[in-house]
Amino acid sequence: MSSPEELAAAYLGHVVEGPSRALQRHLDAGRDLVEIAEAVRRRAPWLGALLSETEARHDYDAERDDLAAARAVGARLIYPGHDEWPAARLDQAFGFAARGISPHLRSYEEDAAAPHALWVRGARLDRLSARSVALVGARRPGRYGNQAAAHLARSLAARGLAVVSGGASGIDAIAHRSALSAGGATVAVLACGVDRAHPAHHRRLLDEVAARGGAVVSEYPPGSPPQRHRFLTRNRLIAALAPGVVAVEAAPRSGAINVLTWAAGLGRVPMVAPGPLTEPGFRGGHEKVAAGEAQLVVDADDVRCLVGAIDGGAPVADGPGGAPRLSRTELRVFDALHPTGRLGTRRVAACAGLPERLAASALVSLTRRGLVCPEPEGWRRAGALPSLGR
Repeated sequence: MSSPEELAAAYLGHVVEGPSRALQRHLDAGRDLVEIAEAVRRRAPWLGALLSETEARHDYDAERDDLAAARAVGARLIYPGHDEWPAARLDQAFGFAARGISPHLRSYEEDAAAPHALWVRGARLDRLSARSVALVGARRPGRYGNQAAAHLARSLAARGLAVVSGGASGIDAIAHRSALSAGGATVAVLACGVDRAHPAHHRRLLDEVAARGGAVVSEYPPGSPPQRHRFLTRNRLIAALAPGVVAVEAAPRSGAINVLTWAAGLGRVPMVAPGPLTEPGFRGGHEKVAAGEAQLVVDADDVRCLVGAIDGGAPVADGPGGAPRLSRTELRVFDALHPTGRLGTRRVAACAGLPERLAASALVSLTRRGLVCPEPEGWRRAGALPSLGR
């Protein structure tokens, strides 16, 4: 039997076409889903903007059918307060966005609201998202893009990370399949219901994702068709569920670049795998790196370091007396960082007197050595160097 909370979440999932800042404000004010759902049905004036948002669908009364359709494909509905809700990931991401300090969400500010419910088929989403990295890219990648995505996905999965992607053709499908081939888990975030597949021939792939320790996830009720705006909404969720996003073969103004923009706006680490200069499909990612808006990564170890030194390893001791051997550039960047505060990449470059791209590269190297840690607010020192002799 469904609980009142589950029925309310299913009802709101149908009548509210998220993301909804209006609904989020009511939740932030302490109202629960049951109270809000009842108010939507009654057309309570205190709903404010949510009243108009739900005008077209408020008389929907088939939420039990949605839940039955989900159960028929082995799916379930989770929501804030549910023991599977990935609260740590989502609260961090959308809490960062709500602070309004990121310049990356100016065009998407109204969409920077957390989901109020998620349909999930497969393993527990909270556990998968706790150790995850997102990997996205072109729908029609070239040979090199295919190889790069497969290599990264396999390597990340082999290190125990769930690979999050969008279930689409191209790099998304390669990411899912490669993670599975390495014996790892993967999460497919859809722009349609969890009982559907887009493209349709990915149904078997999505079944395999759910059956082999991963999950198929959507904000939309069973039976919901894919629509153009839903792909943009889906992109923010891909970015929110993982601490970092890697783009492989991302052209300017592509969906993958949109996910990278969301990553930056949600306090995640945007990353780009480099591509051949002769391939225009990589230009969008290269432009992000050149602008200091993404970090360049060449392997899974780079990714792991940037998303927070997942293994918690100690600094590499490879110099005399056990001290890390650093280049002059790395020393300049390390010295530019404040002992306790946090600085953005651009500010680090200015303090070190280096081009931004060079400073970013040094920050990646220092992170790998355990001397620097990337956080949503900026870079901070995570270790110490021996005092200099005279």
